[in-house]
Amino acid sequence: MVLNNQADLPHQLSTKKKPDWLRAKVPGGPGYTRLKGIMDEHRLVTVCQEAGCPNMGECWARGVATIMILGDTCTRACGFCNVKTGRPPTLDLDEPRRVAESLALMGLKHVVITSVNRDELADGGAAVWAETIVRTKQACPKMSIEVLIPDFEGNWDALRQVIDARPHIINHNLETIRRMYPAVRPSAKFDRSLELLRRVKQSGMVSKTGIMVGIGERDDEVLGLLDEVQAASECDILTIGQYLQPTRNHLPIDRWVTPAQFDTFKAEGLARGFKVVESGALVRSSYHADHQADELTSVTADREQASVSALIARTTRP
Repeated sequence: MVLNNQADLPHQLSTKKKPDWLRAKVPGGPGYTRLKGIMDEHRLVTVCQEAGCPNMGECWARGVATIMILGDTCTRACGFCNVKTGRPPTLDLDEPRRVAESLALMGLKHVVITSVNRDELADGGAAVWAETIVRTKQACPKMSIEVLIPDFEGNWDALRQVIDARPHIINHNLETIRRMYPAVRPSAKFDRSLELLRRVKQSGMVSKTGIMVGIGERDDEVLGLLDEVQAASECDILTIGQYLQPTRNHLPIDRWVTPAQFDTFKAEGLARGFKVVESGALVRSSYHADHQADELTSVTADREQASVSALIARTTRP
C-alpha cells in the first residue's frame, strides 16, 4: 500500500461500507451515565473512549472499563492504532496513587489497565505498571484486575516487575499474523511477543492474547497462528475481532469477516487448547473480560473474602 500525503496531491483511500452485522448499540443507561461522570470528573484516560469501542455502553453498564496509564502519547507508530505518536513529554510518578483512588470510587467489578509504549524509558514504564497494580489491589480488593501490557522491548526484568505485582490476568496482544508484522506492528517482533506470553504462563499467571482479522491475513494463516501460540505458550484466553480502520491514513480494511467464520475461529481455538475464546466482529480485547476472570482466576473467592473482612471490620469496631 502506498499513500500519497503530499499537500498539493492528496490521495485518500475510500472506506468500505460496514455490513449489517456490524452494528453496535448506542451507549446509555444509569450504570453507563454514572461511570462516565466519574471518568470525566477525575480526568481518567479510557481506551473505551479513545478507541470508540463499540462495546463501551455494554461494558460500562456491567461495571467493566479499560483505562490507559503512562500518558496518551506512544513511542511507536503501528499501522492500525489511532493513539498519537511522539516522544511523551513527562512521566507522572503520582499516577499509580491517582488511578487506584479513582478506581475505588467507581466500584467496578473488573478493570483492564493498558498503556502506551514508553520505549524511551529504561524499563518501559514497568515500575509505574507494578505500583499501579499493587495500589489498585489494595484500594479495590473486590475488583479483578487485568493488564494489557506492551512487550517492554524484550526486557524480561521489566516484565518480571509486572508479574510479581500479581494481577489476575496478563494480556499481550499479538494483533496479527507473523507475515503482516512489518506493516501492522513495525516496531514489534512476533517471536518476542510469543516469548512474553510463554514467560507469563510459565510464571503461573493466566495469560491472554488477541488478534484482529480483516486486515490482510488469510483464514489458514489465522489457524496457523493459533497453532504457533499454543505450541509456544499454552495461552489461556484468545480474542478475535474485526479490524476497523480508524482513519483514512491507517491500514485499509481488506475484508469483512462473516459471523460464520468467526464461529469457526472460536471452535478451532477451543479445539487447539485455548480455555476461553471470544470471537466476533465487535469483539475487542476487554470484551467479557470480567467473565474470563470469574472463570479462570480465584477472583470470586477473593471478593467473598474481602466482603467477609469488611463485615468483620465493621462489627468489631469499638
